[in-house]
Amino acid sequence: MKLLAIDTSTEACSAALLIDGQVLEEYTLAPRQHTQLILPMVERLLAGAETSLRQLDGIAFGRGPGAFTGLRIAAGVTQGLAFGAELPVVPVSSLAALAHAAWRLHGASRVLAALDARMHEVYWGAWHVEGGGQMRLEGAEQVTPPAAAPLPSGAGWFAAGHGWLAYDAILTPRFAGIESGRDVHLLPRAHDVALIGAHLARHGGLLPAGEAQPVYLRDRVAEKPKSA
Repeated sequence: MKLLAIDTSTEACSAALLIDGQVLEEYTLAPRQHTQLILPMVERLLAGAETSLRQLDGIAFGRGPGAFTGLRIAAGVTQGLAFGAELPVVPVSSLAALAHAAWRLHGASRVLAALDARMHEVYWGAWHVEGGGQMRLEGAEQVTPPAAAPLPSGAGWFAAGHGWLAYDAILTPRFAGIESGRDVHLLPRAHDVALIGAHLARHGGLLPAGEAQPVYLRDRVAEKPKSA
């Protein structure tokens, strides 16, 4: 399996190349610079691996939820590259990528993934992680006030993502007793998008390039008041 992966769903910008089980990744924190950074990242990864887009099996991307502008960038770049190279695409949940990163870096098999959605809400998902890109969602992904974040079954849940940092005073007491650890600075990254994407691709998850669409969860954004 040869797969390119990109993620620009948060302030982090990353691209990864999965080739026969090995992952090469470029990752940086760069708010509002994703447009300038993502394509050069892709070009360097391909050059370093001495391969081309047309030699790949597909392109995986973080489809959201996350920052609206970042999601549009990821979907647009993925569509453009996939159409040009005649490749299929694999949309990957940004919350699933966050949860997989918690497993990969901390060994967490149950992860409460929370990203700050602004407007006093979090993007939320409870994930069971088996590794190797295998993910199982308990319930549904949602955007919710932190005080309404659903309690999962059982205990031993790892708290991941900056949603926990933004709403610590609400989330920590709510999940006291079932939390086993935390990494509030962890963000989705292309490394995990690639691993999840490869698993999905092997199980029928490859889609036509035109289906590279973002998933926002929230239908509306705050509107600026009109000037008089």
